[in-house]
Amino acid sequence: MKYSKLNLAKEAISHKGFVRKIPDIFRMIKMWRKGSYPTKSIDIILPLLGLLYVISPIDLLPDFALPVIGIMDDFAVLSLTIPKLIKEVDKFLLWEAEQKYNSGVTKIINAEIIK
Repeated sequence: MKYSKLNLAKEAISHKGFVRKIPDIFRMIKMWRKGSYPTKSIDIILPLLGLLYVISPIDLLPDFALPVIGIMDDFAVLSLTIPKLIKEVDKFLLWEAEQKYNSGVTKIINAEIIK
């Protein structure tokens, strides 16, 4: 089976509901840029740079020169980027729920998502 960036992208977006979380990603970035969502910049910027690297036609290991290895570097970046971005979106959704439903009595502290 021949791998291409299109097939790689299809595999990545099927990762644990990634497509359903795309609007949440945009909302998280918007709130972070406004300064409303308190998080480390690196936790948002690195996954986005990873996605940009995979989408861009410029690679450190070109696909046409090194067909198998060229795809593998994209796959490695995706395998590190998507879970990190999903984890950050989950943290954002917990923070957003706390902001929405915080009546001064209830507080979410270091919530962990358990599957």
